[in-house]
Amino acid sequence: MCLAIPGQIVEVVDEVNRLATVEVAGVRRTVNIALLDVGETGAAPGDWVLIHVGFALSKVDEDEARATLRLLEQMGADYEQELEELKASVIE
Repeated sequence: MCLAIPGQIVEVVDEVNRLATVEVAGVRRTVNIALLDVGETGAAPGDWVLIHVGFALSKVDEDEARATLRLLEQMGADYEQELEELKASVIE
């Protein structure tokens, strides 16, 4: 199962390539935030985003992000698998 999971942008690490460090449940990974530049105001540290396969797909508010994380945690194995895949992913 593939999930889009909420994470919070910690910092933009490469402005030119639109890469940012995002934290999800204690896991920090670099993701591409360029998709948020189209039709939106962009993304900045502190913003919550939905991420999937290394890309931030959309911004969400903090309440929605936390509610979604609670629901995902209840999914058990599927959520844990998604976190393991996130830990193993690398974008440089």
